[in-house]
Amino acid sequence: MRLLISFAALFLSVIFLQLGTGGVAPLDALSGVALGFSKSEIGVLGSSHFFGFFIGCWWAPRLMGTVGHSRAFAAFTAAGTIGLIAHMMVVNPWAWAGLRVLSGLCVAGAYTVIEAWLQAKVTNETRGRAMGLYRVVDIMGSLGAQLVIGILSPAAYFSYNLLAILCCAALLPIIVSRAEQPETPDAPRLRPLLAWARSPLAAVGVVVSGITGAAFRMVGPVYGIEVGLSADMIALFLAAYVIGGAVVQFPLGWLADKYDRRHVLIGLSVAATLSCGTTIALSGMGTASVFAGAAVFGMATIPIYSVSAAHAHDFADASERVELSAALMFLYAVGAIASPLVASALIEVFGPAAMFGFIALTHAGLLVFGLVRTRVRPVPEVRTTYVYTPRTSFLVGRLFGRARDED
Repeated sequence: MRLLISFAALFLSVIFLQLGTGGVAPLDALSGVALGFSKSEIGVLGSSHFFGFFIGCWWAPRLMGTVGHSRAFAAFTAAGTIGLIAHMMVVNPWAWAGLRVLSGLCVAGAYTVIEAWLQAKVTNETRGRAMGLYRVVDIMGSLGAQLVIGILSPAAYFSYNLLAILCCAALLPIIVSRAEQPETPDAPRLRPLLAWARSPLAAVGVVVSGITGAAFRMVGPVYGIEVGLSADMIALFLAAYVIGGAVVQFPLGWLADKYDRRHVLIGLSVAATLSCGTTIALSGMGTASVFAGAAVFGMATIPIYSVSAAHAHDFADASERVELSAALMFLYAVGAIASPLVASALIEVFGPAAMFGFIALTHAGLLVFGLVRTRVRPVPEVRTTYVYTPRTSFLVGRLFGRARDED
């Protein structure tokens, strides 16, 4: 309890940040449908978010070094609030794309500050519990962000204003906290080729994870509408996906620590490919079946990033943890930037099933590549501990680095 109280301000900011910025993607998709945006234009909004996310990951450590943690957090949160509240002032898909760059910038920047703050405050004795609480808070905030969409009306001032208020509220716990700001950590160098050098399979895995997660989170609401879900059911549809990914983390972690992680990735690729077909097959069998399909899809796809990251870190030493995590995050963002635009265009031309056909194709490619890599080199004798890794900022490598090296 004492540990929870000591980090209460940071964790409360995470919850407000998730509720405010985590709901904008499905709300934008539903609003775009209501306003007559084309599916490709809705896809551009998702791609713009991840473009802003990438900029924020690169810029945030440098801004912290210039103005400090609190001011950097305030700047990024203000950018996110502006991006939310200005939506209904200029109702245009290309204007919204620019505003979504601000929301992506906010998410990456604010999480970078929070994770740097956590890293500076935890000790060897409190690290495990603090990271466990952080993961729980992050997952619950993400789930809450999906559920809040069920009470918001698309394309309404009130809806975007409420999200803006929640985003702005993330400022309060940190700004009024009496805790001293930590010293600014060194910004990690961005070396994208480091991930490929350590593990080509892990590099491809995180790209596929970015393609999958971005397509579903950003364009999934359009798919839900196309297969007959009402707008108020989209929240439960997205929540089922998040819950599916959350409940499978522990058993997947056990498997990834016990068996060859390449085989686990291959198994996940098979499961993901099959889940795409299952989701398509269940789409015409009623609401409950659609939710079940989303949950199974989340179980098969969400853990791929963490398993890929664990596999890459098996071939790295402790001094490379941060830069390797930065490289993996870069590759995730590369896949995520292009994915919503491609998925939405496919839905527009070929119908809703095309999105899952596209995702299944990428996982089939990961499956084939994984089989090839199993013949190239053996697994290392000493492996890192599996860690569920949030895809939040480049500094997550520093935050979870020691946990990977624990026996």
